[in-house]
Amino acid sequence: MIYDALIVGAGPAGLTAATYLGRFRRKVLVLDGGQPRASWIPESHNTPGFPQGVGGDDLLARMRDQAERYGAAFRAARAETLDTRGDVFEVGFSGDGGGPVQGRALLLATGVLDIKPDLPGIDAAIRRALVRICPICDAYEAIDQAIAVLGDGPLGAREAMFLRTYSDRVTLLHLGATDDLDLAALEDAGVAVTPTSLDAVTLDDQVIVEMDDARAAFDCLYLALGCEMQSRLAVRWGAEHDDDGNLIVDAHQRTSIDGLYAAGDVVRGLNQIAIATAEAAIAATDIHRRLRQSDPAPGA
Repeated sequence: MIYDALIVGAGPAGLTAATYLGRFRRKVLVLDGGQPRASWIPESHNTPGFPQGVGGDDLLARMRDQAERYGAAFRAARAETLDTRGDVFEVGFSGDGGGPVQGRALLLATGVLDIKPDLPGIDAAIRRALVRICPICDAYEAIDQAIAVLGDGPLGAREAMFLRTYSDRVTLLHLGATDDLDLAALEDAGVAVTPTSLDAVTLDDQVIVEMDDARAAFDCLYLALGCEMQSRLAVRWGAEHDDDGNLIVDAHQRTSIDGLYAAGDVVRGLNQIAIATAEAAIAATDIHRRLRQSDPAPGA
């Protein structure tokens, strides 16, 4: 079977695109490669339509149900290869992922992978919001708290200064030498800087950090260690990308490869659900427009 569209990724971008394409009466297959980044969200309060907040798992379940209602099919498999057979895309899998699948258009919604430090209990700490990943998403919930930021470069400094909007008790826990930091700017911003190591950090009811002969406690810890882009399929195939691996797309979410689209965190650094869903809607609509040129009456 050749699908109208293949969607690689089952996070907010992929699920939104599946709903749109299903409602366009297109045959869609979503390739679910595992736990999306959004599943780590304990409760989001900036997702439109959920004024009381919504957990990541709940949001994803709702979005998947919506896509399935309009005919989207799902396959639990991690895409490993990308090729073409004439004017059709073919995605292959490793291990027990089964045989390859084909589609007339392809949307990459593979997101990013957060770099997590090797701290005991970190996964559970993320799920209970003791450790946080996105200050744009949830710094509002940290207003007036004692906030620590764990970083190993300029990103940590930028996030610490951003968080000063929400609290006057922000400390940058910097891993390694501070030669790459503008210490004067941090001091002017009211950010305390403490060189540290992972061995000095303990995740308990609070974040405990051993500082020389003293011990400090923080209400939450933001990770500022960067992300790993999940764009390898397209990059290996020659899609244009920036120095960080973000795929470069046009106003319709088209990559430099004809028929290959990208949406969500794999495209840009502002990793937000609202942006991912908007880009997915744009991509899905253009995919439908593209397919109509050769198939003006889908759903037959």
